[in-house]
Amino acid sequence: MTAHLITGAGSGIGAAVTERLAGRGDELWLLARDAGRAKELQQRYPGARTVVGDLAHPEKLSWAFGHQELPDRLDSLLHIAGVVELGAIGGTTPKGWNAQLAANLVSPAELTRLMLPQLRVAHGHVVFVNSGAGLRANAEWGAYAASKHGLKALADSLRLEEHDTGVRVTSVYPGRTATPMQADVHRQEGKMYDESRWIDPSSVAVTILAALDLPRDAEVTDLSVRPGR
Repeated sequence: MTAHLITGAGSGIGAAVTERLAGRGDELWLLARDAGRAKELQQRYPGARTVVGDLAHPEKLSWAFGHQELPDRLDSLLHIAGVVELGAIGGTTPKGWNAQLAANLVSPAELTRLMLPQLRVAHGHVVFVNSGAGLRANAEWGAYAASKHGLKALADSLRLEEHDTGVRVTSVYPGRTATPMQADVHRQEGKMYDESRWIDPSSVAVTILAALDLPRDAEVTDLSVRPGR
């Protein structure tokens, strides 16, 4: 059975991906920030396994994983969780920088490091759900864009380092998608939120699964998804 470890399974793109993988009977390991969230995910996805670890504290992930059961092999590691806090460079404190860098960059790097042995066994696939902000930075998006530019660099380096092990690496760059995070971004921007203007999370999920299901003789390295209306 194909096994996946997914971050961000509770909402948005992560939930859309998890629902599709669950629907086809794959083995799911879902990262939860705490025991309460783990219980919620287990109720939502019967049969799924949970692993507790807080992406806000990447330095604690190794200890946390050392006290829990983990998969013996892993066909994919899907980094979908993320946080965003808008603000001008002149007004963003080290705390603001560190919060976004920890969740969006350092934790994906650490989680990948911890799961690489299982991924190598399965000749697995690491997917980083990045953002359009990982390709360009706009005003008020400096800290978030920096974390996502760093995530692109992480993926590009990992792809070269793991090529001979058979581990594939894909970066996905969705445009604005109708998720709870997008609603929060609009609130921060002081704009009205109309989810019908943006990409449905299930459309991004389709592209992610297409990359996962690609035959072994090929690899999708970078994939941009933009609103079509």
